Amino acid sequence: MTNTYHRNERAANLPARLSRSWLLTSASNEESFEPNYESEADSIILDMEDAVPADRKEEARERVIQALNQGMRAWVRINDITTEFWEGDLAALSKAEGLRGIVLAKTEHPHDVTRTAMMSRAGTPIIALIESAVGIVNAVDIARAPGTFRLAFGMGDYRKDTGISDDPMALAYARSALVVASRVGELPGPIDGPANGVDDKGLMDACRVTASMGMTGKLTLNPAQTDTINRGLAPSEEEISWAREMLEREEGGAVPKDGSYLPRLARARKVSELAQTYGMWGR
Repeated sequence: MTNTYHRNERAANLPARLSRSWLLTSASNEESFEPNYESEADSIILDMEDAVPADRKEEARERVIQALNQGMRAWVRINDITTEFWEGDLAALSKAEGLRGIVLAKTEHPHDVTRTAMMSRAGTPIIALIESAVGIVNAVDIARAPGTFRLAFGMGDYRKDTGISDDPMALAYARSALVVASRVGELPGPIDGPANGVDDKGLMDACRVTASMGMTGKLTLNPAQTDTINRGLAPSEEEISWAREMLEREEGGAVPKDGSYLPRLARARKVSELAQTYGMWGR
């Protein structure tokens, strides 16, 4: 079948465990597929859940399957396990050639992931989108569930569920819970919720909160935000410069071996690895 969708080489080759910007693309709006796919987003999510009204679910599902069989490689957010659409979503996606993985909406229990994995093609990675107080309380068990690839924070629905504001302090507990659960489950860092309706400075501020909490990715609905998110969640120029100097001194045997030496060296190697993966080390 002819490939009609084209992805920039950097994003296409980036492992999903290191993806920073996750661009949600409405399955109801086919016109957005191609421009969003060609954006700077590290990963694309075709959204068949919140972005699609109930009476258009099947139509949107067909559109997604067609795109994934015509050269697009993307994640798909499916409807949650309590809905009538969940089983049909999984059956359809089992025939999708370009499916990178599944984003499971409103995950609250580990068996939500386990059952989804059992009904998917073997080895399909699943991002558990946690959007409620119950999901946060069960985050460790969800992170440990077979099939869970990464956790993500459905911040909008979580706030509706709990009545919490969007103040970073109010959301700190939920973010920390996902970070700790990811570490216990030996998963990559979790994906933070979107920052809607902010300018570039506001988005960079939001990315600083994301990074400071230990989260390593961020959802967005706006393709114009993807480059800023990528920069905001990548090592800074100062960190890269420090890491390069640290590694050069280590190679030359010129680093004082005090008690903080090994942690600093490990951090320098991590920064180096990320900077090289993101194409920033040679700048």
